[in-house]
Order: sequence, then structure tokens, then C-alpha cells
Amino acid sequence: MLGLAKTRPGVGALALTERPEPRARAGFAVVEVHGAGICGTDLHIERGEYACCPPVTLGHEVAGVVVETNETDAITWKGARVVSETYFSTCEVCNRCRAGRPNLCDQRKSIGTHVDGAFASHLLVPVKNLHRIPDWLDEHAAALAEPLACVCNCLCDPMAISPGDRVLVTGPGPIGLLAAQVVRAVGAAPVLMGLPSDTVRLEVGRKLGIEVVLAGEAIREIDVAIECSGRFAAAATALSALSRGGGYVQIGIFGREVSIPFDMFLLKEISFRTGFASTPRSWRRAMSLIERKLIVFDPLISAVTSLAEWEAVFSDLRSARSLKTVFDPRIGC
Repeated sequence: MLGLAKTRPGVGALALTERPEPRARAGFAVVEVHGAGICGTDLHIERGEYACCPPVTLGHEVAGVVVETNETDAITWKGARVVSETYFSTCEVCNRCRAGRPNLCDQRKSIGTHVDGAFASHLLVPVKNLHRIPDWLDEHAAALAEPLACVCNCLCDPMAISPGDRVLVTGPGPIGLLAAQVVRAVGAAPVLMGLPSDTVRLEVGRKLGIEVVLAGEAIREIDVAIECSGRFAAAATALSALSRGGGYVQIGIFGREVSIPFDMFLLKEISFRTGFASTPRSWRRAMSLIERKLIVFDPLISAVTSLAEWEAVFSDLRSARSLKTVFDPRIGC
């Protein structure tokens, strides 16, 4: 089968190439991919800024249908519409795994970085990673369940926001728009900040009923700042906007070393937290938010396209000309 793969380390080296077709085995299911979202991490991998194990098929934001399983007790999964957690394997015995934090396992292997991911027609995942999606949820929009789970890990375990907080979200990309919706769902007031070049993305925020401001505009003191852009200038703005005793959450990946004014954390008594990827608990939170219809995905999707269009898609995403693009490997087959 064809897959979009990182073929070697370094900058570039991304190609649509033949990849092994997966087969179910004990504890694992094969999912026919109907939607695979492109994440900022995939752009970092293409640039050689995020570690992976080439040759490997990219893609970890996935929705599809279970087409094969080798488990007699999992036969009920066949034909189910699902999304999947991203960890292909962990040691399961270290303190982090036993504490429900497999994202921090030293032996963690993930789809799309260590083993073949979702930018192909079929994907092999552990049965325990599967989550059924509601009948009403669009198969392409469902791919955003994974970034939502990552946001929940950063913001909700433990809770970084309290009802009534005024919360600045820098970076109006898909993660920022999801973070703003989670903020609103817990009873706080999100303020979404972007650049003049983020016109399309900020307009989506407005349509979702979120307060929107441009970088450089004056804003009232902020209780919590959530940095989602992975840009140092945005991080500096977020720290400056924070009230004394406020909280700072880093979600965006910088992809390089940056200088942080740590004295500001001390002088303003700012608390700092972040979160890497997702956990089973954050997935339960995300699926609950979806089922209660507290999160809207559809406006975040700019296009659904074939894997063959990957070069144009990556270019558009880097330039902020689009928001979230989802590959459907069935298109053009």
C-alpha cells in the first residue's frame, strides 16, 4: 500500500512510497483509515526538528473503521467507527506506566514516529487504544479527537484553569482553537490571540463565539496563558500579559532551543505546566467532551484531500493559509 513516509533522517526526505500492509495479531486491530489529520508535529518531522525512526509512515491523528482483528473477545470491534490513542507499545511496568502516564515511558513507541502511522490506507493499533465515536460525528472531523486529548492532558490533568478565569490563548491554529473551547467548557473566558496573517484562523474563532485580539493590542490582565503557537514572541507576550500569581501552560512545540525570561516566573510567581501528548485519562476527558457536544470540530477543517496532495498541504499549513487539513487515503484510489 502507498504511505506518506519519512524515508531517512534530516530535512525533507518525505515521500509517497510503498509501505508494508498491516495484518492483525493478538491484541491488535487493523483500522481502515478514513481521516488522518496533519499535525504540527508532522511538519516538524519533515523539517528534521522532531525525532522519528525512519523509514516510517507519518500520521497519528486517525479516525476510521476496524476491518480486522485477531482477538475472539474483540470481535465486536469489527466494523466499529473508531479513533485511536497513539501509543503502539510501552513497557507497562515502569512507574510512569503504572501511574497512567504511558506518554512518559522511556520505552514508548508511537504510531507515526516509531512505527507506521495513519498516512496510509490501513493502520495497525492495539485494541486497547480504540474508542468508539458517536454516529453523528463526521469521520473526518473525528480525527481531531487526538489533538483534543493532548489539549486535555495539558489543561485538565491536573486542572490548570478555574471557572471565571480570563485565559489568553496564543496561536489560533487547531490546537489553539481546541484549547479555547476546552477553556470555555470548564467555565472560563478564553481570549484568542493571533497575528494579522492569521485572519482566516481568527475568523473561525469569532464564529465559535470566542473573543479575538491581534498581537500587540492591549488586553486586560490574564489569569492563565496558554501558548499554542510554538513561537517565542508569543510566549513572551503571554508571560507579559499574565497577572501576578497567574499560570502559564506551554502546548506548542518550538522545535529548537529558545531563551525564556525565568526571572519573570519568579518575580510574578507564575506557575508553569505543560503536557506531552496524551494519556488514557485525557482521552476519557476528550471523548466525554465530544459526546456532550461541548467541542466543535467541523469549522476547524479547511479541506479533506488525498495523500498525493501532501506537498501543497504542508505548504499551506506552514503559511497559515489553512487550518486543519485531513487526508482521506480513499480519495484518488
